Amino acid sequence: MIIVISLMVCGIILGYAFKERNLKFVQKLINYAIFLLLFLLGITVGANGDVMNNLDSIGLEALLITLAAIAGSVLCAWGVYRFFFMSTK
Repeated sequence: MIIVISLMVCGIILGYAFKERNLKFVQKLINYAIFLLLFLLGITVGANGDVMNNLDSIGLEALLITLAAIAGSVLCAWGVYRFFFMSTK
């Protein structure tokens, strides 16, 4: 964990030192790193026999959790809109 925090602190220091320079290539590197991590995660999940054997029940649970999260987000956004942005008459 100390390595992760140290790398993040080094990145913050370098980002602050080079903030005046054009660092658009960093965004592309981040995207490629995320794609690589997602690919490797897919390989890991596909190689895990427990996950693949229980994919039907895991998938159903994931779907229900996703639908509940979406419903909660929409309900919360609606409440915030009504409370803060609708004019009182």
